[in-house]
Amino acid sequence: MTDVMWHTWAGTHQARPRRTAAPGSTAQVAAAVSAAAAEDLRVRMVGTGHSFTDVAVTDGLLLSPASLTRVRSVDPAAGTATVEAGLPLCDFNEALAEHGLALANMGDIAVQTMAGAVQTGTHGTGRDAGGLAAQVVGMEMVLADGSVVECSAERDPDLFHAARVGLGAFGVVTALTMAVRPAFLLHAREEPMRLEEVLERLPELRADNDHFEFFWFPHTNNTNTKRNNISEGPARPLSPLRAWLDDDFLSNTLFERVNRVCRRFPRVVPAVNRISSRALSARGYTDASHRVFASVRNVRFVEMEYAVPAEVLPEVLREARAIVDRGGHRVSFPVEVRFAPADDVWLSTAYGRESAYVAVHMYQGTPYESYFADLEALFTSVGGRPHWGKMHTRDRSYLEGVYPMLDRALAVRDRVDPDRRFGNAYLERVLD
Repeated sequence: MTDVMWHTWAGTHQARPRRTAAPGSTAQVAAAVSAAAAEDLRVRMVGTGHSFTDVAVTDGLLLSPASLTRVRSVDPAAGTATVEAGLPLCDFNEALAEHGLALANMGDIAVQTMAGAVQTGTHGTGRDAGGLAAQVVGMEMVLADGSVVECSAERDPDLFHAARVGLGAFGVVTALTMAVRPAFLLHAREEPMRLEEVLERLPELRADNDHFEFFWFPHTNNTNTKRNNISEGPARPLSPLRAWLDDDFLSNTLFERVNRVCRRFPRVVPAVNRISSRALSARGYTDASHRVFASVRNVRFVEMEYAVPAEVLPEVLREARAIVDRGGHRVSFPVEVRFAPADDVWLSTAYGRESAYVAVHMYQGTPYESYFADLEALFTSVGGRPHWGKMHTRDRSYLEGVYPMLDRALAVRDRVDPDRRFGNAYLERVLD
């Protein structure tokens, strides 16, 4: 198919590739890659477009995984499940639940494709459980020469460690084998808390909860905290009315309208944030893990997120608050803060260190450049690692200073894709 325009969910980037295709099998992916090589076309596989960067953009062959959506196998005894690249994470969760299984951790959005979420480093928050890539135990990939390979910690371990968060730079991921565990319930406790109290109690809040995160409302000292802990049950989900009121009407419909007003009249943002943060009330409920982890996000925004060493998070947040105040920024979206344990995935933002993630957002259509630039300078001053799928301005010269295994990963790339069949402008900036 030709003359098709593709764009990201947030409208941050678009592409008009020479050709698009939706292969329905690994063999068809391999044939498409080989055909593209014969025409000297570069190749990228897209997902749902939830990355804010141009990581998936190409002017060559754009592959869609929409027909690669099978759950190939589920092995409860081994604690693994193999899923094709294009199945949405939310559908994989439901398939696992039918087998009495679940992922140990996941992010707060579940509409991404499995491969897209893993390849860009989607993480979530957790004391002991890492991001999605840390739960990958095997991968099937099509390499630049059209060959199909499988890799794991035992089978071509260098490719496995480099390509789990691989940005599509090492090959087209066609299937993933995930570590899974018996299904479990989470008890969610959400309550407002002053920012200074959160920062002072941070060691306790992180240590005492399986999953802890908080949202700080700029122009205020107010946060909303979320503590999710494994529960024996019974399940006590939110009532349909409370779920609709909190998660549909207030968090999406009303929030959309409020942001439209704030975009038009930026001076009202501080007052709106004070009202919004004080209007939050505590709530608690117990439900299946994947329903507690994930939220519906219908309001469009742009986002930048950095992983900083967990121990510097309090000083980073205090300085971020000062930057917002003295910079004259008007920020209507809360700042989201999450945590992850150190992992061994070479290009993971949590590689080798406990990490705190600070995610900043602006409503779609609102000027964001100055706000993001000021905070990016703060994040990089403490060795922050940008989320690969979210907006940032870093290049290889910076990234090789914060990723100890980057050179080794790039040596693997030279081996499996020496001609940069899977290259694009984004990868040229961050890897070349």
